[in-house]
Parts: sequence; structure tokens; C-alpha cells
Amino acid sequence: MSSSNSITVRLRLESRPGLLAEALKAVGDQGGDVGAIDIVRADAEHTVRDVTVDTRDEQHAERVVAALRTVPGIEVQSWSDRTFLLHLGGKIEVVSKTPVRTRDQLSMVYTPGVARVCLAIAADPAAAWNLTIKRNTVAVVSDGSAVLGLGNIGPYAAMPVMEGKAQLFKEFGGVDAFPICLATQDTEAVIAAVAALAPGFGGINLEDIAAPRCFEIEQRLQDMLDIPVFHDDQHGTAVVLAAAFLNALKAIGKRAADLKVVVAGVGAAGTACTQMLLELGVRNIIGCDRGGALSQARTDLNAAKREYLAVTNPDDETGSLHQVLRGADFFIGLSGPNLIGADDLKAMARDPVVFAMSNPDPEVDPAIALPLVAIMATGRSDYPNQINNVLCFPGLFRGALDCQARRITGGMKLAAAHAIADTIPVEALSADYIIPSVFDPAVAPAVAEAVKQAARADGVARR
Repeated sequence: MSSSNSITVRLRLESRPGLLAEALKAVGDQGGDVGAIDIVRADAEHTVRDVTVDTRDEQHAERVVAALRTVPGIEVQSWSDRTFLLHLGGKIEVVSKTPVRTRDQLSMVYTPGVARVCLAIAADPAAAWNLTIKRNTVAVVSDGSAVLGLGNIGPYAAMPVMEGKAQLFKEFGGVDAFPICLATQDTEAVIAAVAALAPGFGGINLEDIAAPRCFEIEQRLQDMLDIPVFHDDQHGTAVVLAAAFLNALKAIGKRAADLKVVVAGVGAAGTACTQMLLELGVRNIIGCDRGGALSQARTDLNAAKREYLAVTNPDDETGSLHQVLRGADFFIGLSGPNLIGADDLKAMARDPVVFAMSNPDPEVDPAIALPLVAIMATGRSDYPNQINNVLCFPGLFRGALDCQARRITGGMKLAAAHAIADTIPVEALSADYIIPSVFDPAVAPAVAEAVKQAARADGVARR
């Protein structure tokens, strides 16, 4: 249960002692978790209260409300899903930086004064970095083809996620971001659309675009444009996973070169995570899909998986996920729920580490895994060690925009990973604290500074 599935129920209660307690008991009997209780109004005969309840899902919420309706003396006047209420009218807005209250102000922000600024940019297009919103604005672009764990739900349904991403950009990095959901899933059309809108932005954050199309879209746009193009599902995940990986190694006292790492899921995120681990010195990574380990014996691999295999599985191990997991030091899950169990964990090497990142249900139940592993991380906020992209993208784009980077390099991503990891002092590391909180205010500035330095070292910074 969490606030993401919470409801607010408006109750009209007869004014008699003990009735509120009966209402709370009805909620508790259904397994609901009562939060705030607020009085809306009261008179001699009735009291109207808003009761907030955390539930597991929509069906659980309906059972809670139904139970309240059965209590004599209580009228359920209304109930609402707090998450849906939060989304009414969208979650972001455009706010003017300059008031326009006089004729003089109007003449400067718009015609005729704005014409001189336009001509200055026409004469020197680079001036747009200083004279427009370009210097602090990112486009969050999706085609709705691979949204969260929901799949291909299309551009309209993807909008709430992209709005949320824009919120996080602003909240954690001070970056103005705008959601753009495209009504096409044609690779050429997506590339053309993003290239056409690029002049108004200092960076492009691609989001929730299905593999393998996402690889080509990102690469071709980066080749076409002189601003960073960053597919966060790939590289943001990889950066934060790499940070957790670095600190896990410190905690368990193993070396990257000595590890056997098994990756379940070799799509966009799995491929990017694998590349980062290789750059960190891991030599033995085995990728698995639904058909088991990617090996030379497989004849069903597409071009992307063949490229993945070319740099992984040096011993050409074959078999199922369960088979190749034997003796592994790390399990990294970027696939789906409940793929492995206790027997698999017991067959791993000494002090095994599990990063089970499928959301909302990880590849192994944490209740099963925690007693059997040295360190566990998930993508969820209700367990320790949450591997969350918000630790990366606000600071990474903050740094890239501040130095007006032309692209995001491998060096910038590695710098971001080390900056996130180094936020936690070595002496503070523990099994349940290898990655900082998403609310740690030190993370984004540290990532931004590291990214700026790396961009300058890699020769992609304009300033």
C-alpha cells in the first residue's frame, strides 16, 4: 500500500460517540491504512469528515468504500482517487518570467522591441543560447510505444508520464522541460519531428520509445543535431545502476574484473547497462532473454542482440537464466516480475548482489531475496537502495545545459555515475545504503559539476 493508490472518502457521520471509531474499524477490517482525518464542517446533528486511506489497488479501494457504506449512521457522500485528482488539468504550467502590465513592457517583450532581438539572432544564431529559453529548456519526447511497464499505450496515454518527467527536471535540476508526445511510431517520422522542433531546445530527452527502434532514433538524431540527445530509459538507468554497482563493490570487497554478472533483459536498458559495466571493467557478462542465455548456439537473435553477444558471454555459456545464474556474483534484472527464486539465489556465488529493477513487481520477491543476498536493490521506493533515474537526468542535463554541450559522451555518463556513488562516504556504506536518496539535495549539483568537467575534457562544451 502507498499514497500512489490512496483515496479520500467524504463521510457524513451522525453526531454520536464512537461512530468515527466504527468507520476506522471498517477501513482496518478491509486492510486499509488510514492517514489524515479532516473535519470539513459540523453542526449539532452531523459531522462531515474527509478520511484519507492508503490502498493496494482500485479493487481494494472499492472494497474499503463498500465497507464504509455498511456502517449505520454513516453516509459516504463521495470518494476520489488522490492520484487522479493530482492530475486534473495536467501537472505543469508555463509561467511568465516578466510581468506585462504597461505599454512600455509590452513594447519590449513583443512588438516592436522584440524585432531587434530577432535580427540579432538571425545575424548570429548562437545568440539564441543567451536570448531565448533554449539555454535552460529540454524537450521530453515520446511516441508512447514503451511506457513504463504498460507497453505500447500511445501518445495520449503517455502524456502523464512525460509531464511527470518535466516536473522532476524542474524540481531537482532547475531545468525547464516540456512534454511532447508524437502521434507516430514510424522511425523516420519521429526523427524528422524531433529534428524540426530542436531549435527551441537545449537538449532532447527521449523517453519510453521501444527497442530496437530507440537505438536508431537516438543515434541518428545525435548525428544530426548539435545538442544532447539522451534516451533516459537506456542511459539514465545505466548511470544510476553503475553508481549502485560501484558502491556495492566497495561494500562487498570484490573487483569488477573478477565478477560474473547475469543480466535478465537485453532491451534498451539492459544493453546500456551492460555497456556501462564493461566500461567499469567487468569482463564476464551474460545476457538473457526469454530464450535463455545469448550464446553462439542461438540462431534466433536479431541484429541488436547479435551486437550485444559480440561483447559479452566470453565463455559462451548456454542454457536458461536459472542455469547461467549458478556461480554468478551479480544478478541484474531489467525484464519482468518473479523470474527467479530462492534456489537460484542459493546457487549464486558468495555474497551475491541482486539488482531486481522491474516495476512495480521485481524479478524476485524482496521478502525472499533479502535473507539470501549480501545486497539487494530495486526500482521501488518502499525498499532500500532504490535505483531511480531521477538521480541522474536532472543533474546530467543541468551540467550539459550550463556548458552548452553538443552531445552526451561516455565520459559524461561515467562522471555522473561516479558523482552519484561518491555522494555516499565510504564509511557510511551499508547493505541497505549503496545509493543516495532521490531527495538528497547534494546529488544533482554534484552530477552537474562532474558532467560539466567531463564535457570540457571530451571537447563537447561550448562554454
